[in-house]
Amino acid sequence: MTITTKFTVVVPAAGIGKRMGADCPKQYLLIAGKSILEHTLNNLLAHPQIGRVIVVLHPDDKQFKQLAIAADKRISVVTGGEERSDSVLAGLNAVDASEPWVLIHDAARPCLHAEDLTKLLKLAEQGEVGGILAAPVRDTMKRANADQLIIKTESRDNLWHALTPQFFPLALLKFALQTAQIQKIAITDEASAIEQYGGQVKIVEGRASNIKVTQPEDLFLATSYLSPLAAIEDKGE
Repeated sequence: MTITTKFTVVVPAAGIGKRMGADCPKQYLLIAGKSILEHTLNNLLAHPQIGRVIVVLHPDDKQFKQLAIAADKRISVVTGGEERSDSVLAGLNAVDASEPWVLIHDAARPCLHAEDLTKLLKLAEQGEVGGILAAPVRDTMKRANADQLIIKTESRDNLWHALTPQFFPLALLKFALQTAQIQKIAITDEASAIEQYGGQVKIVEGRASNIKVTQPEDLFLATSYLSPLAAIEDKGE
């Protein structure tokens, strides 16, 4: 009999999504009749190795409890802070300290593919070095100055777009984030906290379709990925 290791995911969802220019936080915008956050959580909970999801909400959030998925017993809710790193730490503090590994996944990244998540989770079987899903840079990269004039063309060799989930030993990630806060170092993702601490981070190649809905055009792209899947689910196929 195969024993499947279960992992906990922290989903920071305390942002208000100013760049979307919407009337509600971006995670509550609808795609195919469900909020982006519902798609994200359903994706995670459908994976056999995900046992629990901790959703980190804004203190004034009134919408999450109205979602049907909020009643799922595998979901816990905690209150976040001003910055992403504050919210992630709040989520990590709610993870059982006996768990060796933890995942962090963006609330507005609803197109995660199960096969990519499986590949990432294999890092726990290979040692103590965590990693992230990432997609190789395929476009020509330009570096510009403050006047938006091109300075040079950068080589795209070994350049990657960082995605989520990001997957690290729990104790190491908590220490790295706490250290960054004490030193007042800006952290853009969990991997950057590990890097600042001097730790190693592995790249696991994932699908470029694992987009984060940040700008209005991202919503249309995510809809194109998710709508066909929603139609299949509705038909019971």
